[in-house]
Amino acid sequence: MPSRVKPSSAPRELLPLEKIRTGIPGFDEISEGGLPKGRTTIVCGGAGCGKTMLGMEFLVRGAQEFNEPGVLMAFEETPEDIARNVASLGFDIEALANQKKLFLDFISVEPREIQESGDYDLEGLFIRLQSAVEAVGAKRVMFDTLEALFSGFRNPGILRAEFRRLFRWLKDRGLTTVITAERGEGTLTRHGLEEYVSDCVILLDHRIKDQISARRLRIVKYRGTKHGADEYPFLIDERGMSILPLTSLQLQHTVSSERVSSGVPDLDEMLEGKGYFRGSSVLITGTAGSGKTTLAASFVDAACRRGERCLYIDFEESRDQVARNMSSVGIDLDQWAKKGLLTHEAWRPTQFGIEMHLLRIHKLIEKVKPQCVVIDPITNLLNGSSDKEVYSMLMRLLDFLKVSGITAVFVSLTSGGDNMEQTTVGISSLTDTWILLRDLELNGERNRCIYVLKSRGMAHSNQLREFVLTGHGIKLLPVYVGPGGVLTGSSRVTQESAERAEALQKQQEIERKQLDAARKRLTIQAQVTALQAELDAVEKEEKTLTREDKEREKQDEADRATLAKSRGSR
Repeated sequence: MPSRVKPSSAPRELLPLEKIRTGIPGFDEISEGGLPKGRTTIVCGGAGCGKTMLGMEFLVRGAQEFNEPGVLMAFEETPEDIARNVASLGFDIEALANQKKLFLDFISVEPREIQESGDYDLEGLFIRLQSAVEAVGAKRVMFDTLEALFSGFRNPGILRAEFRRLFRWLKDRGLTTVITAERGEGTLTRHGLEEYVSDCVILLDHRIKDQISARRLRIVKYRGTKHGADEYPFLIDERGMSILPLTSLQLQHTVSSERVSSGVPDLDEMLEGKGYFRGSSVLITGTAGSGKTTLAASFVDAACRRGERCLYIDFEESRDQVARNMSSVGIDLDQWAKKGLLTHEAWRPTQFGIEMHLLRIHKLIEKVKPQCVVIDPITNLLNGSSDKEVYSMLMRLLDFLKVSGITAVFVSLTSGGDNMEQTTVGISSLTDTWILLRDLELNGERNRCIYVLKSRGMAHSNQLREFVLTGHGIKLLPVYVGPGGVLTGSSRVTQESAERAEALQKQQEIERKQLDAARKRLTIQAQVTALQAELDAVEKEEKTLTREDKEREKQDEADRATLAKSRGSR
């Protein structure tokens, strides 16, 4: 009987699946490390979805960034054709081949030349591939597309066996392999077998909606590891592929307590006298003509005055038009553009799909490295995209800006009516400060007002303030509350005039009463003076009578003494 090996009592270390980075922006994040090292990955999808581009970028970035040479085995296009195709991405694969970092091989397979009889032998392919691997010391391999090699065979048993044999051969040699495959009818691949024998399956999709193209990537299968299983938008441009996942899923970005001015001193006073938090997000909403762009431009002007770089992205007006309009309120944006502090980019929202907008903004931010960003207006992105798609894009953009510590101002157009305190896109809950601009209609005129709906982390005014656009920017008027509530415009002027007239009348009445009182005071004082004179006369007369009476008594006493002496009396 065979002897059993006793299990060891020592704990055995569990090694996770090893991965290698692709270098494709965003993909290594959603796959949590890249592709499975030493294993096979199937990249499938319809025509024009980007299968070959993904595989080529995997090879090129491996050779350029990770010092991992690669081998391209092409079965449909020659290396020269592929080289011309990927040159639009900035990849020079012929130069890499000359540097022994890539080996380019082409195998022509004609299905009519293949007969399905006897054993199917891949030894010729293995020998050719082994020679290519040894020539450059390859770590990565790409087959484009492997189906051409098996196009003449219909026996599922032979196909499955040969697929397994090929994949085992690649795995035994530690080669990380990407194989492109065309999508079948109801299956991920044409034969419906490759996805079962491979370790990782990536599905690419190129769809058209409302005449705007969109690309999606999904990791359908990834043995031995967790991964993002959602559909992720991706783009192909002059820099290659870019997958756009959420920048930070755990909301761990740092925050700042520093404050920056809104560009309107009166508005800063409504925000504790300090303005916005640096690195926060500000939403400015309002109807057409309410002053949204002027308020955003005021923020840009203040930031440039502090010497900060700003990026202004406009989906509605050209750069020159915005500069001309803002000059009418005393804001000179051209001076900051000439000094290199302001980068103003404008394009139509229907020019690209929603993901291309996001990628273009990412690239502009990487190029300009701004401290402040303004996007005006975000509601135009709804043209050709659904609310959910725009919300997802803006959430990713907001997250990216917060992680980068960039103060962002988003302008949003709202319709009039009773539902102004809600946005069309629905990102108000994601922003830190929400400023509402609205027009109040009264007595046949409309007047602009501003209100801070929310501002996280700070005390802020709850007043509805009227503001005017002057030759020196935005100026908020003092709060004025009349008998019927807050008054604006001509109603305010009329009420102020009426109150001034009433105050003048009251002042005149007070002055009249004061004159009457003065006259009475003079009359009484005159009476008091007369009475006092009369009193003095009476007192004087009284004193005179008293003196005369005493003199008379003294004289009488003297007379009696004289009479007594004359009579000889003592």
